[in-house]
Amino acid sequence: MKKSDFFYELPQELIAQTPLKRRDESRLMTLDRISGEYTDLNFFDLPGLLRPGDLLVMNNSRVIPARLIGKGSSGGSVELVLLHEEGELWECIVKPGKRCRPGAVLTFGDGKLTAEVESVKQDGNRLIRFNYQGIFLEVLEELGRMPLPPYITETLDEPERYQTVYSKIPGSSAAPTAGLHFTEELIERVQEAGASIAYITLHVGLGTFRPVKEEKIEDHLMHAEYCIIPEETAEAVRAAKKSENRVIAVGTTSCRTLEAFFDEQANLKSSSGWTDIFIYPGYTFNIVDGLITNFHLPESTLIMLVSAFAGRENVLNAYKAAIEKRMRFFSFGDAMFIS
Repeated sequence: MKKSDFFYELPQELIAQTPLKRRDESRLMTLDRISGEYTDLNFFDLPGLLRPGDLLVMNNSRVIPARLIGKGSSGGSVELVLLHEEGELWECIVKPGKRCRPGAVLTFGDGKLTAEVESVKQDGNRLIRFNYQGIFLEVLEELGRMPLPPYITETLDEPERYQTVYSKIPGSSAAPTAGLHFTEELIERVQEAGASIAYITLHVGLGTFRPVKEEKIEDHLMHAEYCIIPEETAEAVRAAKKSENRVIAVGTTSCRTLEAFFDEQANLKSSSGWTDIFIYPGYTFNIVDGLITNFHLPESTLIMLVSAFAGRENVLNAYKAAIEKRMRFFSFGDAMFIS
């Protein structure tokens, strides 16, 4: 398939720049992936769409304040975005690259944190060694900033709004945004409706925003992300499948994790490790029966995944309707429930 098969025109003003006052007041489009029919509700209506026995699988990764602004050896400004650990080093995106050559020493927070550039990777990212006193995540909490997506240009007054209310395990450079719509009260209502909740962890990398450059999408090299499936979650998924109850992935990250670690009998295994699974039309889903997700960028791997699940024409028709209804798009935007 071609990248251009997943293009649509989006008015700039529909890109949500800030979250709504209440998380669950976002709008919710339902999409029947067989018929292509859609409706326009609110996210707080979700419990009424669930069936007793449904299992919602959520990503409990927590975004770290991974954006650091400091000074290079010559005193000029430098910016790092931490992606993930590689042993004792961190892979980082750097700006400008000329101030971050191997051997360069970078300083943040008047010396509370220093860093030395160890090497340059093939894609231009740097491997960096940090030096600090105390606990690294606490230093980041003090000096770092939330690494918002490139299409968000406004300042986020409440950084916690870029976290899900159930975020627990630090490690992401971007939020699993489908979960941003849930409140603690809504989770209680979901459970009162007879649905269960289980958690996986996938640490979202900034590669989620990387554009597909190859026109033939099969040639795209997918980024890898680290994920964890606890045994209790694997057991809950196996039980749901055995009972023919729906497994509903909250977000494409949960979907990718579930689809990456099943065995030959389509049973989910408890595991941890890296996945670079790339899901696009033609893929056969083995675990996921429903998907809660936001509206995604044109020609992105995420809209390709959603199209694999619901059909490209159904998805593009629903997106066209969402634009006509002036729904809000991307990370702080509205949501879809596809089943």
